[in-house]
Amino acid sequence: MRYTILAAVLALALTVCGCDAEPRAGTLQRDVDAIAALGTTGVQARVVGVGTDRTAVSGHSDAVALYEVSPEGYFRIGSLTKTMVATVVLMLVGEGRLSLDDSVQHWLPDMVRGNGNDGAGITVRQLLQHTSGIHESPPEMTTAEDYYRLRYQARDPFDTVASAMRHAPDFAPGAGWSYSNVGYVLLGLIIEQVGNRPWHDEISARILEPLGLRDTRWPGDAPTLPDPHANGYQQFEADGPLIDVTELVDADASVGYLSTTADIGTFYRSLLGGKLLRPEELAQMRTTVPVDGVTGLVWPGASYGLGLFAVPLTCGGTYWMHNGGQTGFLTNAGVTDDGGRSAVVSLSATLAVGADVTQSKGFAQLRMVNELVDHALCEK
Repeated sequence: MRYTILAAVLALALTVCGCDAEPRAGTLQRDVDAIAALGTTGVQARVVGVGTDRTAVSGHSDAVALYEVSPEGYFRIGSLTKTMVATVVLMLVGEGRLSLDDSVQHWLPDMVRGNGNDGAGITVRQLLQHTSGIHESPPEMTTAEDYYRLRYQARDPFDTVASAMRHAPDFAPGAGWSYSNVGYVLLGLIIEQVGNRPWHDEISARILEPLGLRDTRWPGDAPTLPDPHANGYQQFEADGPLIDVTELVDADASVGYLSTTADIGTFYRSLLGGKLLRPEELAQMRTTVPVDGVTGLVWPGASYGLGLFAVPLTCGGTYWMHNGGQTGFLTNAGVTDDGGRSAVVSLSATLAVGADVTQSKGFAQLRMVNELVDHALCEK
């Protein structure tokens, strides 16, 4: 029910607010307008740093009524959830309740086995870093018909893992890199074993409540979004129609949360600013391995730590980010190395990738979002 980080990845009503000089606000507005012009139904972006808090929107929140996009709108954050899960895991590591070198077998006996899979040889670190080799469960929602059939069905995490176990590993643990939602579903189950309560309760108690993130919510089995929100639209095939996919049940530990650009920016600035993890665990999170495949084409020079991408800035240095692609929504959150400035952009339509990935509108969407984040973080 979700898209992997690359699977589906912008009309001109607009507003801008903030306290920066007009040229900077103008750059942000031009970037969101360009994303909307590609065919994305709605776009909202927020840049926050010392002396600046500005937003820009473009497009519409509803393809029929053509309402204006709200800069405070809720959206499905998709895989940005992974950074929160990784943060909780590292908090447990810092408390001595869990080790990055613990095996999956130690915490989830006999769950990862069969067809060459062996949880005894896969570590918590490898799950966090997408180096476990576990084969990703095949996507369930690849057509509009799939969406209408599956949108209200909650997926059991044990079923998700079992589906992956029907396939041989993609590579031996630690011998490669491949983005894995299943790995984070397993991490959610491990958090529950260590903490003796649901993984999302740990996120609430350890991250959301201390940071005052009242607009970040785990939806459970509820298929709707709070107001205000933009409707989400999915293009299932190249040149096909945009299908309204706003209602959806999909809330596991790989993609589960709803949030706003303000809350997401606060979370990432707090994390990289050292407010959530001890220096030792934050250093582990920032220890990266190279990425490859289409991911490397979308983010040239990128590498992956524990729940975070490191991406080169065109102005020099590195920023930290995660992308979240979930049916109908695409989000990027980037933050400077010191946590001083964040840029969050949310799109309420995901365009099709198609057979020729790099020539598709979905690929162009991702690259234009990356340019917006780069521009926002490079501004002086």
